Amino acid sequence: MTAGGSIGSSPFVPVPLTPVTFLDRARLVHGDRTAVADGPLRRSYEEFADRCERLAGATLELGLEPGDAVSVLAPNVSMALEATFGFPMAGVVFNALNSRLSAGELAWIVGHAESKVLFADHGLADVARSIQQQVPGLRLVVSSDAGVSGAPDCEYEALLASAEPHRIEITDEHAVLSLNYTSGTTGHPKGVMYSHRGANLNALAMAAQCGLDSDAAFLWTLPIFHCNGWCFPWAVTAVGGTHLMLRTLDPGTVWRHIRDDGVTHFNAAPTVLIGLVNHPDAAPAPRTVKVCTGGAPPSPTLLAQMAELNVHVTHLYGLTETYGPSLICDWRSEWDGLPADEQARIKARQGVGTLVTSSVRVVDADGADVPADGASQGEIAIRGNNVMLGYYKDPEATAAASVHGPGGTWFRTGDMAVMHDHGYVEVRDRAKDVIISGGENIASIEVEQALASHPDVVECAVVAAPDDTWGEVPAAFVMLRAGAAVTEADLVEHVKSRIARFKAPKSVTFGDLPKTATGKIQKFALRDQLWAGRDRRVN
Repeated sequence: MTAGGSIGSSPFVPVPLTPVTFLDRARLVHGDRTAVADGPLRRSYEEFADRCERLAGATLELGLEPGDAVSVLAPNVSMALEATFGFPMAGVVFNALNSRLSAGELAWIVGHAESKVLFADHGLADVARSIQQQVPGLRLVVSSDAGVSGAPDCEYEALLASAEPHRIEITDEHAVLSLNYTSGTTGHPKGVMYSHRGANLNALAMAAQCGLDSDAAFLWTLPIFHCNGWCFPWAVTAVGGTHLMLRTLDPGTVWRHIRDDGVTHFNAAPTVLIGLVNHPDAAPAPRTVKVCTGGAPPSPTLLAQMAELNVHVTHLYGLTETYGPSLICDWRSEWDGLPADEQARIKARQGVGTLVTSSVRVVDADGADVPADGASQGEIAIRGNNVMLGYYKDPEATAAASVHGPGGTWFRTGDMAVMHDHGYVEVRDRAKDVIISGGENIASIEVEQALASHPDVVECAVVAAPDDTWGEVPAAFVMLRAGAAVTEADLVEHVKSRIARFKAPKSVTFGDLPKTATGKIQKFALRDQLWAGRDRRVN
């Protein structure tokens, strides 16, 4: 056989990749160790695996067949975690719902996904019933404190108790594993299709590059419904770590778990980290805690504050379309000797492709790579095993997100960035968030980072505002620390002292910031305020 040949008649045909096999190994190797801690409940990997197989068996009782879809509406509780293994074991496509959306929005998603059954946590039962009323023929299964108390009147627990353990063999690693819907900041959200292969490989990349092992105590601060928890349900299980479930995200509770329950890892958006560093209970962790953050570039100020709390932050970048994390700010040891503020600035970069991201490019309008000079801007394009199969029932949107390039088809992210040496990418803006003022491009993120370095700024966002002279100018929206007396003029001068004066915001609005259900600031809502009554959002 030549180097480029096929396996021919070899009997050793590769086994299809699926994250389901991670639980099989954990059951064998770590069967007696704690897999799930949910309130007072503790379940071993043996018990966890049995429940997942029974959930797969329950799909038969519900009349589901491989390829059918089910939806799950739950916070970070046992049922949400069991769904990530139980439904794939049965070949059923599962759709984790964003529990912060309205019933109407969720009903549209459930209908579009063609789900036949909705599994819901008792705390969201009213929302689930409203969804059921809006989706004809939808079956509803409700859990209760169940997962914790084993209450006999819980429909979910009764279903598992009566079901026989069930498994099907995964023969096609490219089959759809799950459907994950984008935020939908404009129009209806799009259904992103994940494959068994992509989930398996991205989970292994996360386990390896985020330092997970069998002693990991992973606190579920990140919603499991968000990109299937960035593939960490499978990553933590792959190494035999412990899942610490967290029904409600509260900074004080997170600090208590860090102090009392041996937390070693958690994931969170920068807005959550901001809440942690500003909480009264904030104090250096008794052991180093590893945190992955993404969703927006964390400011160098925030990264420095977390380091003082003995929390090591790794910056990840990705999208729903890339199974969550696709880039990682891989740290180089030669940076250890740099001043702390310079280290923080490097850590704010999105970084390089993960172990399973084949390649990352930053391309100009013609599709050519921009120079790796840290200044020339272009759009991030990604190719690899952790890119979606496509958008469900939306070939037009799939085509629009695709671009042909070296080696095949690349996913266009819509994020504007620069390329540094060694392949390190730094996001400068969403394409729609670039502010062009008097012919000069201003990256809103750069202005936001300057604002965030002020000690009285808790959170901020910068967008383009119309201006008769300059066309567009930066406008800032800021949430201040309680009791702060800083003024608009103070913040403008603070920014001018750190970056080019023309980049400073021309206005500052104080107050709470609108956010999506996953914690991202809704810049489109802020632009709506500024551009109301205009038929275009550029001048």
